[in-house]
Amino acid sequence: MCFQRNKSKRSFRSLATIKDTHPLLHQTDCLVALGGNTISSTVDLTSGVQRLNTRKATGPDSVSPSLLKHCANQLSPVFTDIFNTSLETCHVTACFKTSAIVPVPKKTKITGLNDYRPVALTSVVMKSFERPMSSYLKDITDPLLDPLQFANRSVDDAVNMALHFILQHLDSPGSYARILFVDFSSAFNTIVPALLRDKLFQLNVPDSMCSWIMDFLTDRQQFVRLGMHVSDLQRISTGSSQGCVLSPLLFSLYTNGCTSGHQSVKLLKFADDTTLIGLISDGEESAYGVRWIIWCHGAA
Repeated sequence: MCFQRNKSKRSFRSLATIKDTHPLLHQTDCLVALGGNTISSTVDLTSGVQRLNTRKATGPDSVSPSLLKHCANQLSPVFTDIFNTSLETCHVTACFKTSAIVPVPKKTKITGLNDYRPVALTSVVMKSFERPMSSYLKDITDPLLDPLQFANRSVDDAVNMALHFILQHLDSPGSYARILFVDFSSAFNTIVPALLRDKLFQLNVPDSMCSWIMDFLTDRQQFVRLGMHVSDLQRISTGSSQGCVLSPLLFSLYTNGCTSGHQSVKLLKFADDTTLIGLISDGEESAYGVRWIIWCHGAA
């Protein structure tokens, strides 16, 4: 059984080779990034914890959403102090960076490892910290984001925009459209922290925040849990766990430079879901078929 568990672990993990005086702060009533920017108050943190879905599974630290929700008023000031220390030192403690990978069957009859979907369970405490961090990052980067990235908006907005492009184009005689839907495999696992950091700099994310994110992504630990059995811990330093609140946003920032290079080609993104629309006139499809993406320098 040990061999099979570790075989499963190797199948689901991301391989990585990247390597990139903790004075405790006095307790404050807000989360403050280096540079003095307030991220969230204790009141906001308490409110967020109270909205936790108690039906969600616990993370590898066994702290349940139900416990946090019922003790929100008592625990939030303590969490604020812990999180401020994390921001001040640009360091995320190991217990907050550990994931439990639970293989969930995709079908009734299992014939191989590919018939399982790896579900990552992460610390509920860390998720309560990631939410204000995510809001802070959105506020900083929003002015520079690709307007056709709809990750932070309604799905209806993306659908309506796609229909607008297509229907407007079809008003012209001799025109038609081709659509390609792209789904990345394990998209969040493809994030390379060193490349992400360069892209965050380009989006005016503060130095200290970049350092915190790099520490959050690197030297993580994960293990596979199958019933009552668990595998050995595996350290990883690439990708972002599927179970992390920050993962969709970080992937959106990571692929922000992936845009259309031609006016007749529209590239719409919804986090890791991508739609390529070719607006074709008079049978001319070269722009759609060949010159359709300009990658940012880091991915070239």
